Amino acid sequence: MGKRYLIFALWIALVLIMAACSGDNADNGENADSEEQVFIFARGADSVSLDPAEVTDSESENVAQSILETLVTFEEGETTVAPMLAEEWEEAEDGLAYTFTLKEGVQFHDGTEFNAEAVVSNFERWMNGGADQFPMYGSVFGGYEGDETHIIDSVEAEGEDTVKVTLNQVKPTFLKDLALTPFSISSPAAIEEHREEYSANPVGTGPFVFDEWLRNDRVVMNKNEDYWLEGYPKLDSVIIRAIPDNSARLNALLSGEVDMIDGVDPDNVEQIENSEDLKVLKRPPLNIGYLGMTVTREPFDDKLVRQALSHAVDKQAMVDGLFAGQAEPAKNPIPPSVEGYNEDVGTYEYDPEKAKELLAEAGYPDGFEMELWAMPVPRPYMPDANKVAEFLQSSFADIGVTANIVTYEWATYLDRAKKGEADAFILGWTGTNGDADDFIYSLWHEDNIGDLNSTQYANEELNQVLEEARTITDQERRNELYREAQEIMHEDPPIIPLVHPTPLLAAKSDITGFDPHPTGRLMTTKIEFE
Repeated sequence: MGKRYLIFALWIALVLIMAACSGDNADNGENADSEEQVFIFARGADSVSLDPAEVTDSESENVAQSILETLVTFEEGETTVAPMLAEEWEEAEDGLAYTFTLKEGVQFHDGTEFNAEAVVSNFERWMNGGADQFPMYGSVFGGYEGDETHIIDSVEAEGEDTVKVTLNQVKPTFLKDLALTPFSISSPAAIEEHREEYSANPVGTGPFVFDEWLRNDRVVMNKNEDYWLEGYPKLDSVIIRAIPDNSARLNALLSGEVDMIDGVDPDNVEQIENSEDLKVLKRPPLNIGYLGMTVTREPFDDKLVRQALSHAVDKQAMVDGLFAGQAEPAKNPIPPSVEGYNEDVGTYEYDPEKAKELLAEAGYPDGFEMELWAMPVPRPYMPDANKVAEFLQSSFADIGVTANIVTYEWATYLDRAKKGEADAFILGWTGTNGDADDFIYSLWHEDNIGDLNSTQYANEELNQVLEEARTITDQERRNELYREAQEIMHEDPPIIPLVHPTPLLAAKSDITGFDPHPTGRLMTTKIEFE
């Protein structure tokens, strides 16, 4: 670390120590002794990796969004595609090719040039990897180089600033897919330099330059003085801290130790709103919090057992008691805001007696014992998984099922659940592009077992429906197929859909320029202190 960064790091440490000791509402944005604007954001868990191509969790992605950028992005507050590193694009009439015109004069943080060859290099890296390296690439684009299901035929540089992507089949969500953070463009030179260590040394074109990562503590990023968007960023530095406990995170905001937090407990909304120095920020709900059941493990390999547990949960009581009105009960694997939502699908009514009958029919008249995994961190779709786990534990006990609550460190939790090691697990999903495919195909298509499909669910009827929906552009027909998919999953449920919460954040009242985007992304480019 250079002398300038060492001095800066020492200054930051001093500010944090003073804030923690005094309890005063010290202004991290504009310090009396400095004109520098330092924005400190606190979240519930650390990143798994700083290379977004390697991950599926938003904690990792939300750091990467300040460092790396995608070819296209989403409009503020919407899932409509907008330019980013690509200024414009043209789609072929048959929908099988896209030609992108890139921004000129953009450089990576290491001083190398962003150009068409860099884009090609990134795609070649992803497509020549595998599910263990780049899980989202395989999930979104149907596999990897050499796989029959891989939908990308070629990615070619046609000049310095032009890239052509040719597909093997029509993909109606292709542009939205390119806006996903895992497809951010990294410096090929940095990847070559750092190799296996690139996940802790990201280099992109974004508004902030990576400085350091103190695991399970903080990620520090400094202003990109040569950023391509004139006048931005406004901040001099961004620090993203990990504070797992909800109360401790709120206290850090109240004391002035941090400037913004996510994972706000709904019970604390009134306290925050009553403070003149703070404000509550709400993201439009584009999510699902659920209990996944691993269908390859007994007794969850019997759909009657999964149906029985579905009848054991009073979702409205859970929402009323644990979400303070900041959520709605879920009955489908996608939220109502997503096109193709099936309003006509029935709900598993709260009916303990029906649940007991189904258990007896499945051969478990006296119930059974199971492990119930609870996430160790707050998520936008589940601010307090432990409370929900305790609610489910009590609900299942009423029908004779003993659920033992267990948990693991966040990265381990995700990895072991993905491998099918849980009986049942609390998890969820925040939509990344606003399309039903992003939820149902990503999480429950058989091809994604071992990646995002932690339930190990393999339903051939569902597979066929989802595959057809991926190959047509007629949106109404796609909606029909997704409505059918929800009916299949209702009859043969791999999950208990629990809630669609309104994700809550809290911030100092003088912060402006933050977009509470429905996808849950943390874009810091335009954030500043008034």
